[in-house]
Amino acid sequence: MVSSTSAPFLVGPGERLVLIDNLGKKEEHGLSCRSGCSKKVQGEKVMSHRGKITRRSAVKMLGAGLAAPMVFRQFTQAAPSETLLHVSFGAGGMAGADIGSLTASKNLKLIAVADVDLNKTAELKKKYPELRVYQDWRDLLDKEKKIDSANISTPDHMHAPITMSAMKRGIHVYTQKPLTQTVYESRQMAKVAAEKKLVTQMGIQIHSHPVHKTVVASIRAGVIGKVKEIHSWSGKQWGDKGPRPTKSDAIPASLDWKGWLGVAAERDFISGYYHPANWRKRLDFGTGTFGDMGCHILDPVFGSTGLTKISSILCVKGSTGADSWGLDNQVRYTFQGSEFTTASPVLTWYDGVLRPGEEIQALLGKRKLSDQGSIYLGTNGVLYSPYIADPILLPDERAKDTPLTKEKGDNHYLQWVEACRGNGQPSAPFSYAGPMTEAILLGCLATRFPEKSLQWDPEKLLVTNMKEANQFVRREYRKGWEVEGL
Repeated sequence: MVSSTSAPFLVGPGERLVLIDNLGKKEEHGLSCRSGCSKKVQGEKVMSHRGKITRRSAVKMLGAGLAAPMVFRQFTQAAPSETLLHVSFGAGGMAGADIGSLTASKNLKLIAVADVDLNKTAELKKKYPELRVYQDWRDLLDKEKKIDSANISTPDHMHAPITMSAMKRGIHVYTQKPLTQTVYESRQMAKVAAEKKLVTQMGIQIHSHPVHKTVVASIRAGVIGKVKEIHSWSGKQWGDKGPRPTKSDAIPASLDWKGWLGVAAERDFISGYYHPANWRKRLDFGTGTFGDMGCHILDPVFGSTGLTKISSILCVKGSTGADSWGLDNQVRYTFQGSEFTTASPVLTWYDGVLRPGEEIQALLGKRKLSDQGSIYLGTNGVLYSPYIADPILLPDERAKDTPLTKEKGDNHYLQWVEACRGNGQPSAPFSYAGPMTEAILLGCLATRFPEKSLQWDPEKLLVTNMKEANQFVRREYRKGWEVEGL
């Protein structure tokens, strides 16, 4: 998987690794590694080899009971000296931005790209002449034999199938937000990432921004006491109140429409309705304003409070249409408390034209409410967090007595690249991003059942008081597009 094909096997403290070639000659190596990586023979670690140890030979030895899983660390986590062989699923739009940010690292080489729209890949090919181009992401995974890492920057409905397929091959993944389109997909992807010990990151680059990190650190330091209530909002309007148009348009020659649909049910192409941007509004392809911006704005909320256990979700205002996500939603969560909150904290989300009420806005004094952001109410103060702007401790007298300590930021993309190479850890791995995405997607699900309080069982992944809601916890993939594990 990595660009170098040789690496040491792992042995225990004080043990020797003895390699025996085909002629019976011994080679002893004093390597400092973990124990349990090969079969002990008379107090020595013994392993046959033919020259360099490759992934294929390691697989054979594992099958013969001669090697433990830790042998494969070299194939799932590149050493710091190696260059990552990288592929992109997606070529234009956010994918183009992701590619630019990732290739800023001298330790990553873009070798292939897959995009259903060849107009997008044509532009990328001009910048990277040696780039191998595919229109079907499955062909890329089948034909590219050496891949270390990948970014998945497609419409939301294809995040999970592509990411899961890549992880099954042992590829480190950087997947755009929202991590998935359904709760079940998020749960499964976090599980597989952990099982395979892969380096993962969700594309919420603001997670590593100094103001985000300052909010998280401040709440955790208790500057407003225990958090009891949070109000978060976004003025974006990724929704549509109208029905699906009844027309059908000619499919552009550059576009593989069936490939664009992917796991979703077949339907006619409608120019401008889905591709290239309005898919975010559609129930089968995006997640609306909540799923799109909630992953950014609620990230510091979940990061700071540690809230994961949802008791109930209620769509107070708004609803979905027959084909599209709705506009102007208000969703209220009740959680089981954490060490940073009161016993039953409440989070309320607003989007479109909706905002927190006058009583909440009055806490800001003469300040105007930002278009996106959060207000944290604690037992000993208030923290106002405009989106990507310095947080403000309230009331103003508190700010004078308790100045916030500004945290340093990080490069979200290069942090992941270096983690793939064995340097440090990513800050938004699927172990964190998965549960957060689940919570946000449950809010999206709640808008399908306005004014109905949904009771959630996280262990069983079930809405316990409304069986009809569970059809949206997991989606059925189109025949021929099924993915193992999803």
